[in-house]
Amino acid sequence: MHLRWKLEVPDLQEELLCAWLEEQGSSAFYREADPPRVCYAYFPPGQPPPEPTGLGAFPGVGLLAAEAFGDEDWLAKSREGFGAFEVGTRFHVRPLWDETPGPADRLDLVVNPGLAFGTGGHETTRLCMELLEELAQADRLRGPILDIGAGTGILSLAAYLLGGWNLTAFDIDPDCGPAMGELIELNAHLLKGAKPYESFVGTLDHPRAQGPYAGLLANILLVTIQELLPRMAEVAAPGGWLIASGILAERTDEALVSLTTHGFKPEKVLQEGEWIAVLAVRVRS
Repeated sequence: MHLRWKLEVPDLQEELLCAWLEEQGSSAFYREADPPRVCYAYFPPGQPPPEPTGLGAFPGVGLLAAEAFGDEDWLAKSREGFGAFEVGTRFHVRPLWDETPGPADRLDLVVNPGLAFGTGGHETTRLCMELLEELAQADRLRGPILDIGAGTGILSLAAYLLGGWNLTAFDIDPDCGPAMGELIELNAHLLKGAKPYESFVGTLDHPRAQGPYAGLLANILLVTIQELLPRMAEVAAPGGWLIASGILAERTDEALVSLTTHGFKPEKVLQEGEWIAVLAVRVRS
């Protein structure tokens, strides 16, 4: 029998909890796109779940329900809570099992919710896509563009579909390599044989991430952004833009100070729920 945990998870705890659950044998984890946006963790047959008392290490996390079910229910259970939704003014996002195309006036993105972070369902991803739309409208998506911590590559794909070019996406997580490849395959109907971006698994010090870049995407946690800002400043072209997200709204001031300190002038802040995304520009020397 499979086991599914239904969890209440504050946004701040999601990444740490997900890592812990994976260490404990969880085979999948995702958050619902619609309110109240509960989370689900799955454990395969024969894999004992961790003791629920272990959740006490994550403030605010609560186990709402634990449900066992057979193989015949696995697909249905894994698809619960993830339906199609719209992002910004240009995108319609749907899971791979939903074969109903979106409105004709929107770009119809297909995602696999079971893969790496980056399905469009999280506020930070949506905020970044909205800022990309604004950059496209202002003709500011000219490359080269680097997507840092790209996950599935959804932001790079969105940038390409909005007219961006010379895109490179990377992530430190080896699982993101196949995830990026699958995202391209799932969206062949939009790409028509085109390769939207180059990709690699590695860090910002990789030889393939030398710059200078006209644009940077960084939908990662604030602490990681702060660690990488000195290197981001090195690879960003003067006047180049940076979209930074994965930042809790309560830490907006801290984020803006960090960006300014490292030579990025904040230009715009968008907020959805408890999260923000910042558009900043590399100050010319």
